[in-house]
Amino acid sequence: MLHGRRLGAAFTGNNREMTPRVTALDHLVLTVADIGATVDFYTRVLGMRSESFTPAGGAPRMALRFGAQKINLHQVGAEFRPHAGHVQAGSADLCFLSETPLDAWQAHLAAQAITVEEGPVRRTGAEGPILSIYLRDPDCNLIEVSNRLPA
Repeated sequence: MLHGRRLGAAFTGNNREMTPRVTALDHLVLTVADIGATVDFYTRVLGMRSESFTPAGGAPRMALRFGAQKINLHQVGAEFRPHAGHVQAGSADLCFLSETPLDAWQAHLAAQAITVEEGPVRRTGAEGPILSIYLRDPDCNLIEVSNRLPA
């Protein structure tokens, strides 16, 4: 309890009922055609770290780490259960925040022979305005790399 409230809960309109709420994204799952190609792209191009892990009683799996989050990878046709209802490679649209200026990103992407599909363009992020560039990963997922802008 904290000041009469359960941690992880919020008061509703009448201040008597508690409604649970989420506070952060821990991980997401990408279903991919080729885990090796995906790991190469996200580590080489986006600077993520690859990680092998083995859940209790399970088979070894791969993940990509960045900040306090990770992306677990599922091989298309061999997804771990439970999984999304309509899994397929190339159906994600992800936005990553970066403190690296977008002109440095554009130079890095050009050196990696990665095409910038659009941008820089202004968008609205979760906490305010962002400036974004768009590219594609090996499965054609849309990847947005963004800098926060002053409000």
